Amino acid sequence: MLHVTPKTEKTAVLLLAHGSPDSVDEVPAFLLQVTGGRPLPPQVVQEVQHRYGLIGKSPLTELTLKQGELLARELGLPVYVGMRNWKPFVADAVRQMTTDGIERAVVICLAPQNSRTSVGLYRVALNSANNSAFATEFVESWHDHPLLIKAFTERLHAGWKHACSDMGAKVPVIFTAHSVPQRTIAEGDPYETQAKETAALVAGEATLGTNDWVFAFQSQGMSGGTWLGPTVEDTIRSFKDKGHHGVFIQPIGFLCDHVEVLYDIDIGFKQFAEKEGMRLWRAQSLNDSPRLAAALADIARSRLGWKSGASAPR
Repeated sequence: MLHVTPKTEKTAVLLLAHGSPDSVDEVPAFLLQVTGGRPLPPQVVQEVQHRYGLIGKSPLTELTLKQGELLARELGLPVYVGMRNWKPFVADAVRQMTTDGIERAVVICLAPQNSRTSVGLYRVALNSANNSAFATEFVESWHDHPLLIKAFTERLHAGWKHACSDMGAKVPVIFTAHSVPQRTIAEGDPYETQAKETAALVAGEATLGTNDWVFAFQSQGMSGGTWLGPTVEDTIRSFKDKGHHGVFIQPIGFLCDHVEVLYDIDIGFKQFAEKEGMRLWRAQSLNDSPRLAAALADIARSRLGWKSGASAPR
């Protein structure tokens, strides 16, 4: 639990996230959590361990806890954090909330775009752990929240301005989100539409021209099947063919640094771009952005029926 000044209300916020192993040695057990116990090919496990080894450690858990602390300060309510795939697990958070006598919780997934492969699985984990111990207000998606868009735009402006200055020319922007299997979208999942809408809203807020940006999916799965594209690699090649010498990436499907950002973008895509004779820059992740905390607080207030900017009564 993230502690704030005690309140008489038995209300709280629960943040749900993917989770990340604390060390390379924990990767095999972590991947079993991700797949629901289904073993992955040894080469896949080894590749994931290799990637975690290169970045040292994923800061996802630490950053998520920090986001919770900032939100608790904004709201004046207790904020709990639960991870689907690693410690602190969703069940651990629910158990603590029950012990603390929480009677109602606003549940926000730290995945703004709704997909059954992320938000849907978080909801399953919550329902399995909760057993109606307390009432929940589950936020399905918040991909178009104005403060989220402003938070991404702040990061975009700072990094893109530097990249263009460094390049001596306007650098095209590639907005990215984690890919999902195509069959997921074919079954009616809103994720692709919402991810592209987030990108378009950020581009609009940043006043990018229609030729200044594109959208691509990153981090396609390694275990087979057809995943959503276009890939970032194909997109980089496309800009090279158009005469560009650099690209700027902003992942709008992620709210903090972790392996898909620190390895996939900062190492994998950067090395790929260099081999193609291209330079690559990335927007800073939201991480402990005050604007992100404000967005989460506004969502919670709305679900609790509070006025904008209000804190819990003392």
